[in-house]
Amino acid sequence: MYRYKIEYLKKWKSSKNRKPLIVRGARQVGKTWIMKEFGRRFYEKCAYINFDDNKRMENLFENGFDLDRIIQGLKIESGVNIEPENTLIIFDEIQETPKALKALKYFCENANEYHIISAGSLLGVAIHEGTSFPVGKVDFLTLTPLNFLEFLQAFGKIDLVENIQKNNIDIATIFGEKYKEYLKLYLYIGGMPEAVKSYVDDMNLDEVRTIQKRLLYSYEQDFSKHAPDNIVPRIRQLWNNIPTQLAKENKKFIYGLIKKGARAREYEIALSLLIDCGLVYKVNRIKDNKVPLSTYQDFGAFKLYLLDVGLLCAMANIDDRTLLEGNDIFVEFKGSLTEQYVLCQLKECTELDVFYWASDSGTSEIDFITQISKNNVPIEVKSNENLQSKSLKTFIKKYDNKVNVRTSMSDFRKDELMVNIPLYMIGNIEKIIEEIYK
Repeated sequence: MYRYKIEYLKKWKSSKNRKPLIVRGARQVGKTWIMKEFGRRFYEKCAYINFDDNKRMENLFENGFDLDRIIQGLKIESGVNIEPENTLIIFDEIQETPKALKALKYFCENANEYHIISAGSLLGVAIHEGTSFPVGKVDFLTLTPLNFLEFLQAFGKIDLVENIQKNNIDIATIFGEKYKEYLKLYLYIGGMPEAVKSYVDDMNLDEVRTIQKRLLYSYEQDFSKHAPDNIVPRIRQLWNNIPTQLAKENKKFIYGLIKKGARAREYEIALSLLIDCGLVYKVNRIKDNKVPLSTYQDFGAFKLYLLDVGLLCAMANIDDRTLLEGNDIFVEFKGSLTEQYVLCQLKECTELDVFYWASDSGTSEIDFITQISKNNVPIEVKSNENLQSKSLKTFIKKYDNKVNVRTSMSDFRKDELMVNIPLYMIGNIEKIIEEIYK
């Protein structure tokens, strides 16, 4: 399958200011695959070193930072004659050897001719940050699950992908039903590479769910492996409570719902670790509709989402027939899944900062709000073709806002108050807004 972050890696390779690169991302989002694929496609040789349970590499880096000695050891370990002009050096599971993480600083300062790319459990890297972490001496790339366009591309639907990439709204509308069919699948499968590949190969949704459950279990094992023992139970409580809180009509996260009498200070470290390791997105409320939005955050009011819509579906035990066919019982949580999907597309397809807005009285709420160019853009999410937008109209009236978005299963349309972007095109929101509101 193709990952769009390959384009970033190509730019990194040719950059005059290149530093050793750390690929950040949760477990199983495809970090190892993209590093190896990049090496295979764009270098003559690739020296792959896995630090997991590797005493040889632990000893190599433990005995100081003589880079000539380290390179010689890496040659022996990988079986590759490392030459700086044509070899990509890959450090996988780097968090297992903190001294290797620290060594990236010395490669940056004294041997930057070597192309080094590394990855590991983000939870483990986050724990080490501040001790062995080479602050300012590395570049970063954040890898997320496959976005909806990458999902379509995995099925070979290149024409459908190009229509959205080129913003061919008329053509996309004609084939809207095809996009919706794949969107329903995406809500269930999500973008975790193993789950996507399994369905592409075998078309078995039961196997997809097995994979998702296994991934969720591996995350919980990571909590125990990397986090301090006294924090682990709180991480698990918080993590497992997210689907329940998203099912509420008011999706603001409330610590008191984790357990009776819970307070924010008990869970602050646990939440920070979940965010830092890429498993959770935190969306803060903004108190006013002014530029820049980030200066008007209410840090005490926020919503929490998972890294992937398919994993939320698995944690909530939504079966495939319920999701793909729909029923009345499912209506409320379908809205939560759709919000989760929209947030993931905004995070995976753009660099936008995302917040939400709620009135002080709590009677009106906008699912998301972001800033595109000089415009604050509220985004109201609808899980079906219902185009009632009471909260969005309240927001527009209150602030006389000029650029407003509703995203739903309905076709693209624009009126005086807002533009409706089909859910399957929401990842292209920046290009759509910039072309409409020139």
